[in-house]
Amino acid sequence: MPRFLLLPLILLSLLLAGCGESETTALAAAEPIESGDSCHVCGMLIDEHPGPKGQAFLDKSTSALKFCSTAELFAFLRQPENETRLSHAYVHDVAAAPWATPSDDAFVLASEAWYVAGHDQRGSMGHTLASFKQRHHAEAFAETHGGKLYAFDDIDLELLARLSRGELDGGDAMAGMTDHASGHADMHDTSGAH
Repeated sequence: MPRFLLLPLILLSLLLAGCGESETTALAAAEPIESGDSCHVCGMLIDEHPGPKGQAFLDKSTSALKFCSTAELFAFLRQPENETRLSHAYVHDVAAAPWATPSDDAFVLASEAWYVAGHDQRGSMGHTLASFKQRHHAEAFAETHGGKLYAFDDIDLELLARLSRGELDGGDAMAGMTDHASGHADMHDTSGAH
């Protein structure tokens, strides 16, 4: 190869390498739940219902899609057309805020949270996922309220369908739990009536 072509090739490869590098951009922060905000999935007013809520940021959007419950958030996120577009999502840390009125300053990254399904607390749509920043808080919640622990990647459409049908309540949820649920025999209505 002629030497006069070597320098332009080196410069071109350096430029192309630089194009592949992306600047680290900060994730958009969780947004406050305002009076009148409605759920992106069901349209219900978010602040009128108990339980942890969720927010999702798709693609490069700096505006959040808001959800009245963690179950609604995951029902949206696990749709194939949305999974690939997810930038990041937030959920309330139940250990840092009251169940009835979770606080805007209690949002944590959904991908880093721990979840309890099949517990005895209800959210806006009935059965929902209790979300926690720390695993030990999720375990303590499951001991008190029943249910089974899940990581973000473990929550799929099949689990959500079982949750919405009430199949994770009572004995079924307790049977799936590990050692942290011993002694808890609280049974509740699985008919779907709330």
